[in-house]
Amino acid sequence: MARRRKTGAADPAPKRARGKKAAAGPLINVRHMTKRDIGAVWDFLKVSFRDVNAETVEYQRPRSRRRFEEIFEEEGIEQLVFEVDGEIVAYAECTYEVTGSDNWINPRYFEKREMNPLFVDELAVHPQWHGKGVGSFVLEQLHHLARVHGLNHLVLEVAENNERALEWYKKRTFRKLDAAIFMAAPVHIEPELLPPRKLPTGRHEASDVKPRDDDESKE
Repeated sequence: MARRRKTGAADPAPKRARGKKAAAGPLINVRHMTKRDIGAVWDFLKVSFRDVNAETVEYQRPRSRRRFEEIFEEEGIEQLVFEVDGEIVAYAECTYEVTGSDNWINPRYFEKREMNPLFVDELAVHPQWHGKGVGSFVLEQLHHLARVHGLNHLVLEVAENNERALEWYKKRTFRKLDAAIFMAAPVHIEPELLPPRKLPTGRHEASDVKPRDDDESKE
């Protein structure tokens, strides 16, 4: 580490070796997902969320391959694939408005606050590419889409116990909007059938049975 001079003057700029340039990193490319990508992207998502889903109540990706295929056919959904040398390193899925019959988002919440969000339904980076600038590029692309379409917020959902992701988003100006938390209360377990029970002594079922009318003596 270079030491500062006692006078407080700034250190001189380091000299670069002549004839040598700083090595460039790999090139990342973004494109729209095609139907041929469905299988590869689905496999990518399973790997990306494997560790997260092992510790969460709700799956952090589409719950079935069939549902993922249905999403591709729906209108108004952007599905972006990010690649390095032809390898999928990230995936993003977003919508410009609340869509789908299974969506729980309340549009009025945003309308009252003059928020026009780009809803980010999925943002996944391959575990081997964490910390290499891939996630930042994905987020930059999503910000770009929002600006192009005149939207002023990015809105997404993160599992509360996914501390690593929460910290990553907070450092990038994301803040918590609401408190939607899964809650559980313990229930005392009881058997469906009652346990064996001793019958009272000195009492017989037969004594409680009244004789039928046709068994009584006639006058």
